[in-house]
Amino acid sequence: MQCWLSSSLVRHYPSSSARRRQTLSIHAARGEQVSFQCAFRTADDPQEVTAVVEAESLDVEVRRVGYVPMPHLNVDTPVEERDGVGHIPGYVPDPLFPESALEAGPHETNAFWITVRVPREAKPGAHRVALTLSPKDGEACTMTATVRVHRTISQPRQDFPVTHWFYADALCDWYKCEPFEADFWPIVERYLADLAAHNLDVSHIPLFTPPTDGVKRPNQLLDVRRDGDRYVFEWSLARKWVETARKQGLKCFEWPHLFTQWGAKHAIRVYEGHGGSEEPLWDRETLGVSTTYHNFLAQFLPEFKRFLDAEGLMDVSFFHLSDEPHGEEALQNYRAARQMLRELAPWMKVMDALSDITFAREGLTDIPIPLIARAPEFLQEGYPAWVYHWGGPKGRYAQRLLDTPLAKTRMFGWLFYRTRARGFLQWGYNYWYKSQTRELIDPFQITDALRWPDWSFGDPFVVYPGPDGPVDSLRWEIFAESLQDYALLQTAGVDPDDELLADIKDYADFPREESWLRDRRRRLLADLDKGS
Repeated sequence: MQCWLSSSLVRHYPSSSARRRQTLSIHAARGEQVSFQCAFRTADDPQEVTAVVEAESLDVEVRRVGYVPMPHLNVDTPVEERDGVGHIPGYVPDPLFPESALEAGPHETNAFWITVRVPREAKPGAHRVALTLSPKDGEACTMTATVRVHRTISQPRQDFPVTHWFYADALCDWYKCEPFEADFWPIVERYLADLAAHNLDVSHIPLFTPPTDGVKRPNQLLDVRRDGDRYVFEWSLARKWVETARKQGLKCFEWPHLFTQWGAKHAIRVYEGHGGSEEPLWDRETLGVSTTYHNFLAQFLPEFKRFLDAEGLMDVSFFHLSDEPHGEEALQNYRAARQMLRELAPWMKVMDALSDITFAREGLTDIPIPLIARAPEFLQEGYPAWVYHWGGPKGRYAQRLLDTPLAKTRMFGWLFYRTRARGFLQWGYNYWYKSQTRELIDPFQITDALRWPDWSFGDPFVVYPGPDGPVDSLRWEIFAESLQDYALLQTAGVDPDDELLADIKDYADFPREESWLRDRRRRLLADLDKGS
């Protein structure tokens, strides 16, 4: 059995060749989390291999890198922008199972993922992390990584919210529980904790069933009762979600869209009670600016404001109108819906994923969220904006798909900082469904929501469902570390136009070499140490 160490930015495929690296050095600020891998390749016989790690004054976790099938290449991506050339189609390393042993087949490469958390009170200097791989029938192999802890303490990220859409219905369907009943809450708590552990600070909260990506199983926190033309609202479950999210470290809240997707044409589905009957309070074709929906919003929005004020949520909340409006009809519908909201709730600022700059020019959205490919246009015209991506754009653009080189994914934090983005939104935290349906899929087998080539492998989710909580992925860990890089840049007070970042032009034109990332982090840490 051949063993070696590697950085976290390398994928080890089942047929990857063995390497010889026996030592590794990683630089970290106090309060940061770093990761690396220990890989091995078997010879002629299967092997049961166990990993044991020993560390000095550091918190270390070992996880097994699992594989998921990727039956096709993602489209619209040139070969020089792909990871896994020669391995894909095939099995791709992605899920990180909380296991320290595995059964490896003959002539097969596997890896363990090592996460090292550096306490804020850690002693600066070199800390040894020893990793021993022990095959059941063979000689153990011990390798050593050195984590060089700097004096600098990385400070929490400020003024850059990051949100991912959260599918409570997927949790209910996978874990076979009912929305908001007793056995639901421990599960959702673990997933909210996972968001915070990966440097997110926003909870997407299903006050109403989110009106995106098809008609979902009702999961409506707000209890709504109708008495003639009057509506009565009960907020206890919404309050419980907020308390649960805050307990896990999430500070901000993203509320569901108030109009339907792709242009605000219709009212969203609001259900009697919490949606058990699955019958909306009005016809499904009710227009967004209809008298019926106007009457509902005229009663709901003042009550919503009272709830937000009472819970101290107004200044940490984000509101949506309609997701991804595009085209002239959508623009007209959005104008009318925005005007209605301004009349009923002048206090509400709205944000939406949209890339037509007309919406910003007309002041229809307070916080535009353009696709990363369109973000430079908003910046050039002086519109402060968040950014988003989904399975597109691909090609040279930063992404975090199953065949995106991990160094490209690690660049997100640097790109956000350099381009002065105001926040980041992504749609796919745990979308475990066939696209636009309520048909649950097995995410360990299907990673494109059964929509390839229109959708991309690795786009619908970044976590897998474990027995009692999330199973993280390589892509999720690397994205979290990219947000940590953002925090380090902020801690250092780097100007976005500083020479350190001059190689970064936009989301398609940026360095994508691991050596660039290592160099810039070392320079940042060295400069911070001088000033500490």
